[in-house]
Amino acid sequence: MYKIDLHTHSIKSRDGSITAEQYTEALENGLLDYIAITDHNHIDFATKLQKSLGDKIIIGEEINSLEGEIIGLFLTESVPRDLSAKDTIKAIKKQKGLVYIPHPFETVRQGISKTSLESIIDEVDIIEIYNGRAFFQNKGPQAVTTARIYNKPGAASSDAHGIKGLGTAYANVAKKPTPENLPDQLHTAKLSMQRPPMKTLLYPKINRIKKGWVRD
Repeated sequence: MYKIDLHTHSIKSRDGSITAEQYTEALENGLLDYIAITDHNHIDFATKLQKSLGDKIIIGEEINSLEGEIIGLFLTESVPRDLSAKDTIKAIKKQKGLVYIPHPFETVRQGISKTSLESIIDEVDIIEIYNGRAFFQNKGPQAVTTARIYNKPGAASSDAHGIKGLGTAYANVAKKPTPENLPDQLHTAKLSMQRPPMKTLLYPKINRIKKGWVRD
């Protein structure tokens, strides 16, 4: 079995702090077997780290679409922000990437709305049904229901913004993940769904302050 986390943020994200060394250690010590780096509107950090660590690093991007955040997985090029959800998906699919919906229905974290998700559901590959950082606005049960209604695979991911979040939420899959086999594997995957320490909720705010970010 392979432990795979499809939603994490490196030091390149405005609110992330996971370093290349920490990703490397997490893979080397078996905490995880595959990690998607899904920085906000950037893929350069993930691309660089994949060159040194190989396909154990999945190049992703959490993209600010006009309807909410959408993650592209297995990307080769960055997708521009502030496109419509449909155009964002087209850009992901053009490079044969997977469309992953993070923390759907949340309002505090720019999750896509129910109406918007239903309008693009045919093009969605994976729905995040468990987000490790969903403490105060947990829409996981609603995401589970939506995934079942539309027969979409669900994933558990940490959404880690710092090292303490890694390894807390992930999917166990039987084969090495590829764009072709991952959705099918997630239909039957065993999901590990643990909460990280409460203090990890402060990572984004602390990281923003350290980097001088006030808003997107």
